[in-house]
Order: sequence, then C-alpha cells, then structure tokens
Amino acid sequence: MKKTVLKEYARLIVRAGMNVQKGQDVVIRAGLDQPAFVELVVEQCYKAGAREVTVQFEHQPLSKLHNRYQSVEQLGTVKEWEKARQQYYCDTLPCTLFLTSADPDGLKGMDMAKVAQAQELRYPILKPYSEARENRQQWCIAAVPGAAWAKKVFPGLRTGAAMEKLWEAILSAARVEGDAVRAWADHDADLKARCAYLNSLGICQLHYTAANGTDLTVGMMAEGRFCGGRDTSLQGISFAPNIPTEECFISPKRGLAEGIVYATMPLSYQGSIIDKFWIRFREGRAVESGAEQGAELLKTMLSMDEGAAYLGECALVPQDSPIARGGLLFYNTLFDENASCHLAMGRGYADTIQGFQEKSLEECRALGLNDSMIHVDFMIGCDTMDIDAVRADGSVVPIFRQGNWAF
Repeated sequence: MKKTVLKEYARLIVRAGMNVQKGQDVVIRAGLDQPAFVELVVEQCYKAGAREVTVQFEHQPLSKLHNRYQSVEQLGTVKEWEKARQQYYCDTLPCTLFLTSADPDGLKGMDMAKVAQAQELRYPILKPYSEARENRQQWCIAAVPGAAWAKKVFPGLRTGAAMEKLWEAILSAARVEGDAVRAWADHDADLKARCAYLNSLGICQLHYTAANGTDLTVGMMAEGRFCGGRDTSLQGISFAPNIPTEECFISPKRGLAEGIVYATMPLSYQGSIIDKFWIRFREGRAVESGAEQGAELLKTMLSMDEGAAYLGECALVPQDSPIARGGLLFYNTLFDENASCHLAMGRGYADTIQGFQEKSLEECRALGLNDSMIHVDFMIGCDTMDIDAVRADGSVVPIFRQGNWAF
C-alpha cells in the first residue's frame, strides 16, 4: 500500500478519530502486525500537539501462554502498579486508540472458563477506574491488517496479496479517498440527520422480524436517544469512536425484550468463532441460546455476570451500507457490525440517555441502562429484515423494510 495513502489514514485516525488536543497524552494499544503504521500514527499525534505518546503492544500467542501456565488467582490479580497506572489515566485523561489486527481464531483452544474466572476477579477492582473516565476522554477503534486475519478473509490468496486486499478493504470502508477528514465530516452529517429523525418519533419499542425466524420486541427508555457518528466528551472535545461507522444506535431499557433473534454473521469473541446462533429473550433476559459452532462459548459469554444476559445496544445499519455492498465477511466486529443491524449483550452506553451529562451512572442505571463487564455486538441484519417503531401513542412507524431504511 502506498505510504501517502497510509499517511492520510493515520491523519484521519488522529484528527477525525481521536482528535488529539495540544498538550494531551495519547495511549495506543496495538498488535505486532503493523509497527510501521504505528510509527505513522505516533508521528501524526505529535504533529497534532500531543505531549507524550505511549504504545502498548499486544500479542495473542503470549496471551495463550499466560492462560496455560498461570493460575486463575494470578491471572485475576490486579497489581499495585496497574492500579497506579489506572489512577494516572483518571488524572490525565489520555486520548486512547485501539488499533485492531488480531487473528479471529488466534485464541482458539484457550481455556475460556479460566479467562472468565480471571476477568470476574479483575473487573470489580478495575471498574471504578473505568467509570471515573467514562465519557470524559476521547477514544477510537480502527484497524490495520494482520497476516492471519488477512488469510482468514482471503483464504485463496498468498499472504502478501491477502494483506494488500485487506488494506484496500479497510481503507475503502474508512473513506480514505482524497481528503478523508472532509469525507468523514459529510458522512457524520448524514448520520446525525437520521438520528434526529428517529429521536423525533418518541419510540418506546422496536419490533424486529425477518424470514429467518427473528421476531423480537425491545423496549426503550423514555429518556433514550439515538446517537451516531461523532461523539463529544464531557470535556467538550468531539471525536469519532469507531472508524468505520455506519450505525445509528441506542441503549434499550433493561428487562424489556421478548422473543427470539437469529444471528446472520459469525461472531469473533475472545479469539474464537461463534456461528449460526440464536438467542431467546424473556422479560429482557437471554433465557435460551444455541449455536452450530461455539455453543458453549456463547453460554459462557451470556453468563459472565448478571448483566451479560441483557441487551446493552440496538444499532441500525442498512444492508446497502458501503461495507455491506463490498460483500466481505471480515470476521471482525468493527467492520461486520457496520454492514448489518446488530444488538449487543451487556453494558449500555450512558451517553444514549438524554441529559446524561447531568446524571451519575447510578442515575442512568436506575432509568434502565444495563450494566455489565462485557459489551459484545452480534449481527442480526439481513435482506428480509423489517423493523417497526412503536410510539408512545401506539402508532407504528416503519423504520426498516427489506433490510434498508424506510425513510
């Protein structure tokens, strides 16, 4: 891939994604797959005025070794230096970039029960730190190709060719053509207009139906609002959390979901694949599930904590979105969720509540916002999906017909 194009992508991530401010610290979490691109991003951060940029490299084989040889107690221990680092982040509010490139099957064979047990030990200790930063700092998730990921998406190509094709797909989805920052501003305006229309309806329920058997009704909070595109931190700094993004999303009210939903794409979760699965809800809770692949992993995911069995997000994405039209299955939620309507199990987003800036997290949860240690998106959209909005007065407004916007 031409370096000039990659520089523009790095500029897009830093300027439109993270929106790094002068004098701000930056933390980048990345795999070992694209160190040269990480260098480009670091340079762009400094050009934007960053005070200090810290890169934390991650590697799936090391995670598997830690899982194999360490005890649950050791894996679940939060050391004092980790607490000190978390507190430092609370004090300095660094802008954070998650640069994903992981192998969708990279953690296959790992003891997921052990992972879950360790996370259950760590989560209560780390939760106060993450909540202290919630909505106060900018963050962004973007992607670069990894060799194993590229071969998963393009199995018929040699590694080099597959990497190049995946670069092309990533850059196309991110609208890196010409002035990418300007293209994102135009795209953001369209998402904001759609959210404004949805919010004008006073939606109290969304009813999903599809030919595959999906028949699900999800209730909304009266204070809920659809969001999409750029967000704004409580510090007043705008940023784009996801590159790419095509969704208008809302957090539903905990306890208000009835029916069954069928996934329409594989889910890459914790480095393993869950495929051809379904979930049945009663009184908001996932009470049954099944999968042709990864059924036990799905059950583990839904039982990570009390909130893991409840919905945290409903996201609307048309089947004619640019990513969907490309026809690729990325095996990566950042991309696949932007090719399809999706739901998320677990934690809801406080910023989807009107006036969240003046509310505590406890007040948001009292309104019906779900809380959990997980937030896992799974795709449910298809060409036969219809979605109706039920308003407070009982009237019904079509939102989606045959997989696309009905307005």
